[in-house]
Amino acid sequence: MSIRLGIIADDFTGATDIASFIALSGWQVIQLNGITDRSIDITHADAVVISLKSRSCPVNEAKRLTREACEWLQSQGCQRIYFKYCSTFDSGPAGNIGPVTDLLLELTQSPMAVLCPALPVNGRTVVHGHLFVNGQLLNESGMQNHPITPMTDASLLRVMEQQASGQCGLVSLDQVRAGSQVVTHQLNALQQQHKRYAVLDAMTDEDLQVLAAAIPENLLLTGGSGLAGALAFLAPETRNTTDIGIPGTEGKCLVLAGSSSTMTNRQVNFYRQHAPSLSIDVERALHDKTAYLKELVSWYLSRSGSLAPMLYATRPADEVKVIQQRYGADAAGIAIESLIAALASELTHHGVNKIIVAGGETSSLLVQHLGVKGFVIGQSIAPGVPWVKDISRNMWLALKSGNFGDERFFIKAQELFNE
Repeated sequence: MSIRLGIIADDFTGATDIASFIALSGWQVIQLNGITDRSIDITHADAVVISLKSRSCPVNEAKRLTREACEWLQSQGCQRIYFKYCSTFDSGPAGNIGPVTDLLLELTQSPMAVLCPALPVNGRTVVHGHLFVNGQLLNESGMQNHPITPMTDASLLRVMEQQASGQCGLVSLDQVRAGSQVVTHQLNALQQQHKRYAVLDAMTDEDLQVLAAAIPENLLLTGGSGLAGALAFLAPETRNTTDIGIPGTEGKCLVLAGSSSTMTNRQVNFYRQHAPSLSIDVERALHDKTAYLKELVSWYLSRSGSLAPMLYATRPADEVKVIQQRYGADAAGIAIESLIAALASELTHHGVNKIIVAGGETSSLLVQHLGVKGFVIGQSIAPGVPWVKDISRNMWLALKSGNFGDERFFIKAQELFNE
């Protein structure tokens, strides 16, 4: 069996997001955390997702990691390459999406890249080349306050041309609604106009299916999980691999929140009303980590109840700005993420085998601390967020991008194995 789709994701939650959408069509999906261990058998996979920590790192580092992943996937006989980034296009004017796309165009010898972050099931739509989140322009949706990649422009064409080396064209919603032949014709026309990238409008899952059927195989695929799910939908597998299982009741569960997105703030505030919860002290994370870590472990172990205790660094946007001004954005972020990762690692020695994590950067570092080499995809908790199981041990993780899920997400994740 050859690998139909090789996906390079720029963060961990994005990787599980796209893996879950592809698995819904019965495809066998393996998610690898980087490619440091090449002994993992992927020969029976329809799709392989490689998760990187490249969204907000220096551009040269992002390109190096991407090159390694792409060349390895090509060496494994991958038929198509897909560059996965967030459905909110998390990448400012100097971001990595443009340079990484340029690199992949070179490595794949593709004449043009399509850009399709639309994910209608989670409220991400693209109209006239502008990205909307639940009906609001991206730069008015709360993403303009993102502490790492603030999005101040909803025009994907402008953002891409600021980052990348070529010109960007558009496949409009009217053309999508006219059918796949019209879309293919427009993509060919954009190539003749020497456009290097094409933004794809989409408002519904049906729009994504039209696009998936229309994109020539020699074009580079980039975007969110919606387009990848539509591609798998066009060629479903009859074997049932989507719901391989859910965590068992044995062991303990832990909830960790590092994201300060609008939805994660709502989720944390809701969960605090139902379960033991503790806010992480940034000052102590920076200057008293060893002693503070022991206190947090003791706090967790002393709590009991039907719902897992939660530790969170989530704050409203105005509080995040104050913290960044006081301690420095990078210093505060690194201190919090490393503390959360160390806490998760320590608590696995005390019976914790189910961890729910909110935040891409937080999830990335935590997975590295836990030494997880790869996942198999389990049952979905919410669109784009499945339970995933460590390929080598009984460790389950729910890695949630900041804005995914509804207010009850942390509770829903536990209801799956507590029922």
